[in-house]
Amino acid sequence: MDDDVIMRIAQFRSPRGSLVAERRNRGYTLYDARSGTPVARLRPAKPDGHFEVLYWSLWKERWSSTGPFGSTILALDDALTCIAAEDIFWVST
Repeated sequence: MDDDVIMRIAQFRSPRGSLVAERRNRGYTLYDARSGTPVARLRPAKPDGHFEVLYWSLWKERWSSTGPFGSTILALDDALTCIAAEDIFWVST
């Protein structure tokens, strides 16, 4: 089954390395292609292609919101750019 979101994530080029994604529980989990460690989680937030961006909290041992005042909701390309730029997503890789 072709999934446009997974294909777009696979095509995204980050200076930190390639990402792979899989669909899980109404969202997408993104992994570092080299190490296989979880990097981020994208949960559909709106029907127009926006996603809530989550990071793996080592302290809480669960996916957590990235924004200082709650959820960060971005279009897919903006979400991928944010994930590539922010250290919080790459702590465990």
